[in-house]
Amino acid sequence: MNNEIKDSVETQELTDAAKQLLSDAGSNDKAVSMRAQAQIAKGIASALNEFNYSEAVEGPIREGILKGDVVSDIFVTEDFSTTNDLRIPLDLLAPGTEKDHVAYVIPDHGKIPMRRVEADYIQLNTYMIGSSIDCTRKFLKNARFDVLRRMIEVLNMSFVKKNNDDGWQTLLAAAYGRGIAAYDADAPAGSFTPKLVSLMKTIVRRNGGGNSTSTNRRKLTDLYMSPEAFEDMSAWGLSLVSDDIRSSIQRSEEGAVRGMYGVNFHDLDELGVGQEYQLYYESTLSGTKGPSDEEIVIGLDLTQPDKSFIHPVSQKIEITEDENLHRHGLVGFYGSMEGGWACLDVRYILAGSF
Repeated sequence: MNNEIKDSVETQELTDAAKQLLSDAGSNDKAVSMRAQAQIAKGIASALNEFNYSEAVEGPIREGILKGDVVSDIFVTEDFSTTNDLRIPLDLLAPGTEKDHVAYVIPDHGKIPMRRVEADYIQLNTYMIGSSIDCTRKFLKNARFDVLRRMIEVLNMSFVKKNNDDGWQTLLAAAYGRGIAAYDADAPAGSFTPKLVSLMKTIVRRNGGGNSTSTNRRKLTDLYMSPEAFEDMSAWGLSLVSDDIRSSIQRSEEGAVRGMYGVNFHDLDELGVGQEYQLYYESTLSGTKGPSDEEIVIGLDLTQPDKSFIHPVSQKIEITEDENLHRHGLVGFYGSMEGGWACLDVRYILAGSF
């Protein structure tokens, strides 16, 4: 029966069994209602953990716009649900100590010089987050607009929004804590330029360790910016970019290019003047920008995200029926998960401004 709920959510076509389950959940008989709600709760948990809600589907009229996931493409999820050991070992060669490990000329007589190396670990932390949703028993029983799926979408969005904020606040704190920022001193205030991308590539390289032939050296691969930064590209003239790039910008639907110099561009609504992630960087972290600059951009090295951007999960989303709502004519579900966010190596991230 649990599969009936999950399958109905995915296809948006309620089966007869699923309709009966919804009808039973809205029953005046509490015992019948609670049994049905328990089965629905298990189906909801399965749908939340397995189904992709980013795909557009037909919804009810005056449909609200749900928040989408903006962190899963950055962080690598590590499943710690079967262990209490949330430690990640560190490399025995700590960043910045490479110069201390050099070869010596062995003398003809005497003791060979010794170098002892030790490794440590990082202890990851996780925490519980929870959410709930309810409706009238009559509303669920009628199941208009495939209400079950919509309830699950809204419940899912509450977890997505919380994870978006926590993941990005971790990234912003890591970028701020690194103490290195890039900006194009020759650009007009508030103007995103190709030179900023080039400067950030160089700064990531210069501060990424190793030398010119190192195989695992840090490099800038992705740049996150506001929609206004994308808009700035439409005003790039021949003094900034070549004619073929100008043509690409003019032909694109967005009036922008999705990358240059080997760096992928991503527009993020939460970045920009007065937007929540920039306000977090400026107000909560007291992060600074270049002189007269207005916006921040965040550059990442996503060649090996599992080396830095970790999302430990010690408990997947679990959903339970709320037994206390039946007397009020309501049906409700609440759930929780336990996870965390970590940026293990700040060499994979860099803040910039324009």
